[in-house]
Amino acid sequence: MTGTIEKPYILAGVHHVTAITSSAQKNYDFFTNILGLRLAKLTVNQDDYETYHLYFTGEDGKSPNMTFFDFKNAPQGMHGVNSIERVSFRVATDASLTYWLDRFEHAHVKHATISSKFGQKTLEFEDFDGQKYQLISDEKNTGDVALDRSWLLSNVPEEHGIIGLGPVFVKVADAEQLRTIMENVFGFHYAGHENQMHLFEVANGGNGAALILEEANENEAYAYQGFGTIHHLALGTANPETLHYWIERIRSFRLPNSGLVDLFYFSSEYVRVAPGVLFEIATFTPGIGALEMAEAKEGVVDSYEEALMTSGFWIDESKEEAGKNLSLPAHLFPAEEAEKARLASSLRPLDTKDTLRDRSQDKLWTQEKVLERMEGESLAAFEARYVE
Repeated sequence: MTGTIEKPYILAGVHHVTAITSSAQKNYDFFTNILGLRLAKLTVNQDDYETYHLYFTGEDGKSPNMTFFDFKNAPQGMHGVNSIERVSFRVATDASLTYWLDRFEHAHVKHATISSKFGQKTLEFEDFDGQKYQLISDEKNTGDVALDRSWLLSNVPEEHGIIGLGPVFVKVADAEQLRTIMENVFGFHYAGHENQMHLFEVANGGNGAALILEEANENEAYAYQGFGTIHHLALGTANPETLHYWIERIRSFRLPNSGLVDLFYFSSEYVRVAPGVLFEIATFTPGIGALEMAEAKEGVVDSYEEALMTSGFWIDESKEEAGKNLSLPAHLFPAEEAEKARLASSLRPLDTKDTLRDRSQDKLWTQEKVLERMEGESLAAFEARYVE
């Protein structure tokens, strides 16, 4: 298992990134009303049922797939050594970055100026928690095109919308050890460096299949997780069969790992690659439980074959309903309805009823407006009292 990775099993790049937010409500409002992404699934953390898990995507429920936990009483995290430092969102052109620079100005979102990294135009910004992001232009992208398209109900013009995830930045104390793991275990190849940043690519490379390894500065503080920091990043593999290959491969290298974890929306394996740095391998198909549901004709898709081409988020509820209400996949939560209601009542208040509202003519929200909305407050009640 330690030799060359055969073509069907080569990792396809970034699948999703999961971060921690201080407020699911504010996170929802920031992503839908400022970043123009759709809430494709509202569910719970499958290791902590009293924590929301929100999934944000483009129109078709695929990448960008940025997800969030809202752990109760979590402290504010700190960026630094041994952490996944920053995630990138892909936009189509350099001109899109100019559009977003103006949008961030009007939304009062903290941001830098347009710059370049590894020949690609980028724009760094932060959310209300201090979570670090950047936009990256696909104008000179040499890899695969993005998997998704801009959310059509957003008030972001379609040509400038977010269409995928780009390079993810990882900062560690022992860069050489992580480089060895990325190359020898996961099949990345070294693609160049700028200052203290080292670019690694996999599969066809380009913006969607890249990680950037940052060398920490001497005496730089170590990170600790909390809201405003990234929990883990996931790399994509084709299906449950190729995931099994990766489970066996990672075991052969004796890296700390979870083995198979079926998350319904996709199936996964988690692996610790450095102190504070957690990777996941996740399937691009729906998870094993979702595929079993489709095969038994118990879901909302018509066939197993259709399920293979559909976002896993839309196997147990339709694209037209997803995100409005809490979803607990039956494969993982077979409890009685009363037990599910008890579980739902233990979560913090969150109103996403307007998630499929047509925002195309909406005025841009500011970050102050995001911060004003109380947890669980309906949009109608909030708009009635909100004063800009």
